[in-house]
Amino acid sequence: MDTLYKLKKIIKAEVLFWLFAGIISLITSCKEQTKSKDLAISTNTTPKEEKAIETFKKSPEFNTYWYTGEAEISSYKLEQARYGEIREGTAVLVYVTEDFLPKVQVKADYQNPKNIPVLKLNATKNFNTGIYPYSIMQSTFYPVSNNKHALKVSSSMQEWCGHVYAQLNNRDQFQVMSHSYFEGEADQNFKLDKAILENELWTKLRINPKSLPTGDLKIIPSFEYSRLRHINIKPYQASAILKSNSYTISYPELNRTLSITFNPNFPYDILSWKETFKSGFGPQAKILTTKATKLKTIKSAYWQKNSNKDEALRETLLLN
Repeated sequence: MDTLYKLKKIIKAEVLFWLFAGIISLITSCKEQTKSKDLAISTNTTPKEEKAIETFKKSPEFNTYWYTGEAEISSYKLEQARYGEIREGTAVLVYVTEDFLPKVQVKADYQNPKNIPVLKLNATKNFNTGIYPYSIMQSTFYPVSNNKHALKVSSSMQEWCGHVYAQLNNRDQFQVMSHSYFEGEADQNFKLDKAILENELWTKLRINPKSLPTGDLKIIPSFEYSRLRHINIKPYQASAILKSNSYTISYPELNRTLSITFNPNFPYDILSWKETFKSGFGPQAKILTTKATKLKTIKSAYWQKNSNKDEALRETLLLN
C-alpha cells in the first residue's frame, strides 16, 4: 500500500509539473503572438532587428493618416521614355495599409496575431507607343516596422506584343519567378541573396525618409526597369544621396539615374520623379528622361467606389 501511495504521489506531482509548464508555455506564446502583431516581426527576427523594433514607435500622426480605412491615391502626368521617344500618359501611386500573411505571403482576409502590418504600394503606368498601349503595374508589400526588406514584390506588363510577369518572395533568400513571351526570359525560377530593393524604397520613404540608405550600395533595380530593358533581376552597384526633399540613386553600370522629389514634412507624399536611362535598342537608342509630376491626391476607400457614378472620382484625379 505504501508503494502504491508513493506512486500516486509521484504521478500527481508529474501531472502538476507538466500542467504548470503548459500554462507557462501558453502565456509565453500569447505574449509572443501579441508582440508579433504589435511590432510586425516574424519568427526569424535577429537580435539586431529586435533592438530596432523595441525603439520603434508609430507616431499618432502616422496612425491618424494611415489607419482610417482609406487609401491614398495620387495621380501624375507621365512623360515616359520608350523606344527612343517620349510618350505621354498617366501614372498612379496607391498607398494603403493592410495585414499580410507572412507564410503564404498574400493579403490577410481576417485578423490574426501572426499577421504583419504592411504599407502596400500599387504603382501603375499607362501610355501608348504608336498604335498600341502599354499598361504597367508594380506591387510592393513593405513592413510598417521599417526594419526588414519588402515581404513581396510583383510586377506585370501588358502590351499588344504580349505580357510579362515577375514576382519576388522574401523567405530565407529572395525567391524570384519570372514569365515572359521573350525567348531569353521565359519561365525563370531562381534565388538571390537579400539586397536593397528599389521597389521597397518608395514605401520606406513614406514611413521615414531619413531611414533611406545612402552611400555606395548594391541595389536590385525596379522590376519595371529590369523588364523594359531586358536585364537580369539582380543587385547592381549604385550610389544614393538623400537631401531634404529629394532622394537620388545612380547606377553607373546601367547608366541610369532615378531621382524622387517628396514633401519633407509628414506624410512625405511624392511630388515628382525623374528617371534618366538609355531608351530604345540599336541605332535608335538614346539617353532620355522619364518624368512624372503630381496632378492630384485624394484619400478614398476606392474598393467600395465601383458604381458608374463613382467614375466622377477619376475626373477629380484628372485621369479622364
